[in-house]
Amino acid sequence: MVRAVVVDDSVLLREGLVRLLEEAGHEVVGAFGDGESFLREVAGLEPELAILDVRMPPSFRDEGVRVALLLRERMPSVAILLLSQYVEVVYARELLAAGSGAVGYLLKDRVASLTELEDAVRRVAAGGTVLDPEVVGQLLGRRRDPLASLTARERETLELMAEGRTNAAIAAALHVGVGAVEKNVASIFAKLGLDPSGSDHRRVLAVLAWLDASS
Repeated sequence: MVRAVVVDDSVLLREGLVRLLEEAGHEVVGAFGDGESFLREVAGLEPELAILDVRMPPSFRDEGVRVALLLRERMPSVAILLLSQYVEVVYARELLAAGSGAVGYLLKDRVASLTELEDAVRRVAAGGTVLDPEVVGQLLGRRRDPLASLTARERETLELMAEGRTNAAIAAALHVGVGAVEKNVASIFAKLGLDPSGSDHRRVLAVLAWLDASS
């Protein structure tokens, strides 16, 4: 069970998230329609996870990201899951670069599925990093030339790594052994000039850092 707070200006989505979380066995300790009221009360609620909309009042631009960054400074132990209507890669990078895991970025369409939401909540609350597959696709698709040295299987592995998957999960998705995944991971890091790491969120951050450096 995870103690969660939901922050979204849409009443329907906010209440829908509360219901989905409660159906999954989690405890929702607060629900807010704006970032200011959330920040005023969050310390007393002692949540383990905050789920925030990216665009909220007053400007409906990046309020959720700003609130998430402030929360990471004030309460670094709280996991953060951002929701967005569209793929906004800049915001995903900004949040990921500000911390060391326990963060996620999903498109709102994903949360219609209890399975998708529960998987993201579980992994983020456990300290991992979750990126929506569409975000990963845009991140990797914008830098095709530097990835030219990777084989097709290595690209598949890299995309799954960037989604926050463990080696075991990648092996299951690709229907190969864990040993084969470990070899692909080692080859990917070698080709990209990155030191391998056993931590899922550090692997994602390393991939994003390389993508930024290549821009």
